[in-house]
Amino acid sequence: MSAAQRPVGASEPPAAVELRAVSVAHGRTTVVHAVDLAVGAGETVALLGPSGSGKSSLLAVVAGFLPPASGEVHVAGRHVAGRGVAVPPEDRSVGVVFQNDALWPHMTVLQTVAYPIERRGVARAPARAQARALLERAGIAGLADRRPAQLSGGEQQRTGLARALARGAAVYLLDEPTARLDTALKATLQRAIAEQVRDLGAAVLYATHDVADALAIADRVVLLREGRAVQVGTPLEVYECPVDGWSAQLTGIASVLTATADGVPNTTGQARVLVRPDWVGLGGGLPGRVEAVWFRGSHTDVDLATPFGQLVIRAPGTVSLAVGETTTWHLRRTWTLSS
Repeated sequence: MSAAQRPVGASEPPAAVELRAVSVAHGRTTVVHAVDLAVGAGETVALLGPSGSGKSSLLAVVAGFLPPASGEVHVAGRHVAGRGVAVPPEDRSVGVVFQNDALWPHMTVLQTVAYPIERRGVARAPARAQARALLERAGIAGLADRRPAQLSGGEQQRTGLARALARGAAVYLLDEPTARLDTALKATLQRAIAEQVRDLGAAVLYATHDVADALAIADRVVLLREGRAVQVGTPLEVYECPVDGWSAQLTGIASVLTATADGVPNTTGQARVLVRPDWVGLGGGLPGRVEAVWFRGSHTDVDLATPFGQLVIRAPGTVSLAVGETTTWHLRRTWTLSS
């Protein structure tokens, strides 16, 4: 229920997942530092960061596979971990897909996906019908009678995701769920996740190092660096308005120019400014020398050396430029970085 639909005086519903100053340690090494995060029902939040940034550790704490070193975890308003509380994973109403799919070797794909539905008390025939619908969404209906040993890595990953979605949980924890899939299959899985979450009104915590995945699927993105939340915002906010140079590089191709008021437009004094490839065009009053030309099908990326630093320009289609040639360029917009 949205805020506009909620009766006057009604209390705000609890977050589907709430992390309160959660830290995580492996032995004596702290890998997550006092993270605060609330995920609403029906919301998808991506945890985006490089390997070792704490993404999987946070998911493991929410799932109940790891205890927090400090802080609290709440699921659907219920205190489930931290400060002396440790609710077991099976009692947390979470569905989990980690990088290791851990499929049951003796079950077919259909039996695997139907199993959590039957555990909820659904009779075998309707449970298998629901499972088949999930397999259709995941694009693996034709694999229903196969066992894990007969599946490719990507097929196992899709089976594991379908099994998690079958649980009908309040919260889904997805750790790199499309890592072994090509671009077309990623889109299929992203659509399946979005449809199932919409149908259930569930929350999703989606850990990934793939910026395209994070920006495509998430309502909000958490940028993690060495176990700390550097920035939390919508995909548009973290892409267009990163808090620093590291965040800019993490969220896409980023040229960082040293600008002066009499050089790069839209700046005051000397500043470090972010320029995304689509924020700049060829032609104009600013000089540059071509260092590389990369044809990528629908567009071409041009690397330029400029008086302000290295610059990547994305032009539609093909361009008639050669390495070493001088050309000109213009800016459509910039974002001034704080550091």
